[in-house]
Amino acid sequence: MPLDLKALVRTIPDYPKKGILFRDITTLIEHPEGFKESIERIAQEFRGQGITHVAGIEARGFIFGAGVAIALGVGFLPIRKKGKLPGETIGQNYALEYGVDTIEIHADVIDSRHKVLLVDDLIATGGTAIAAVGLLRRTGATIEKAAFVIDLPDLGGAAKLEAEGVDVMSLIAFEGH
Repeated sequence: MPLDLKALVRTIPDYPKKGILFRDITTLIEHPEGFKESIERIAQEFRGQGITHVAGIEARGFIFGAGVAIALGVGFLPIRKKGKLPGETIGQNYALEYGVDTIEIHADVIDSRHKVLLVDDLIATGGTAIAAVGLLRRTGATIEKAAFVIDLPDLGGAAKLEAEGVDVMSLIAFEGH
């Protein structure tokens, strides 16, 4: 019988600010069977689809993305905050609630021969994920699939990614924000 992964995610009210219900995946990754099953469920969805790399968004996307890459037997591509990667990088700006941030990847890792799966722990408004898709597409790589452990559908991020031509799968959905 499959584990109830949703039950392994702790909800912390009023974090990081009043009115927010923070979905804490640390309780899921601290549970050995839950962590393993979440990785395997994502990997199973994408086996046999020609994925050459898994891209994980800093920081919690590294946790799940690296596991999925190992399970699929493909390379892992870290998408980092600006200034964190050595060597030549390419970057993509994206809007925050108050300002702009930048994510980067190494410039010489992927190109038009590659098919990339984007993985992160959670999709909310979709801003970072959409920026990551844009960044990956600038390399010429194919990016048509994204996977998240948690979707907050009321915030619309998955729908925005779908509008960008990216199929989105998630393991768990939580109503609200």
